[in-house]
Amino acid sequence: MPLPIVRTVAELRARVAAWKAGGERVGFVPTMGALHEGHLSLVRLARTRAQRVVASVFVNPTQFAPNEDFDAYPRDEARDAALLASAGCDLLFAPTLAEMYPEGFATTVTVAGVSEPLDGQARPGHFTGVATVVTKLLNQVQADVAVFGEKDYQQLQVIRRLVRDLDMPVEIVGGPTARADDGLALSSRNAYLAAEERPVAARLNQVMREAIAALNAGEAVAAVEARAAEALAAAGFGRIDYVEVRDAGDLSRLGPGPVDRPARLLAAAVLGRTRLIDNMAV
Repeated sequence: MPLPIVRTVAELRARVAAWKAGGERVGFVPTMGALHEGHLSLVRLARTRAQRVVASVFVNPTQFAPNEDFDAYPRDEARDAALLASAGCDLLFAPTLAEMYPEGFATTVTVAGVSEPLDGQARPGHFTGVATVVTKLLNQVQADVAVFGEKDYQQLQVIRRLVRDLDMPVEIVGGPTARADDGLALSSRNAYLAAEERPVAARLNQVMREAIAALNAGEAVAAVEARAAEALAAAGFGRIDYVEVRDAGDLSRLGPGPVDRPARLLAAAVLGRTRLIDNMAV
């Protein structure tokens, strides 16, 4: 049976309200489409916490900078819908641009602090776009639980802060990063990798695992970060936006010495025309 698709907030809310009236919990997985196993694992995780699961597919223009890949971002709604149905999704919300940002739209949501380093510096305006669209989606769906991937770890922390600060009645759950056999984090943007770049891309995960081992052995943060950046450059990566160890909660900087609290190693680097990100717990 084809997955039901709704395109307006009114249709979406009517479906969700009917489920809730019947006493069912509702889970939500927001996506930008171009789905892969990582997204489907989030749908399955949501299914363990709710009787009904809604997924959204909306390529959000406000989180792309002018020089980024909004126009080229892969789109295939029919394929996405079939994959979502196979993973146990009950409803696809696929709004138009006009439905999400009607004429005269003038409100943005900004989360200070946790959004500012890392991708906040490398992609100015990105997290304002993310925070605004996620606020809208959470209000539109009114789910009991929403699942986001840990691959976008900074995004997950921004959303957790947002939900806490605005007292939004939804539980935020992080789903583990899905990986290929060689360790590369699954991402819709991996489709941009040329065949000869694919083995190089796997070095990101390998370099990070080596860095994690060094950090866990008590090596100084500054030395490990510098060595990891050098290793990525040597492997063939072009621009390296960051390879940094940060506090696992608020993403503040650690001292240059050994890790002294729960932390996360985060990296972003460009290979050809593909920007890859990854992160791991220290």
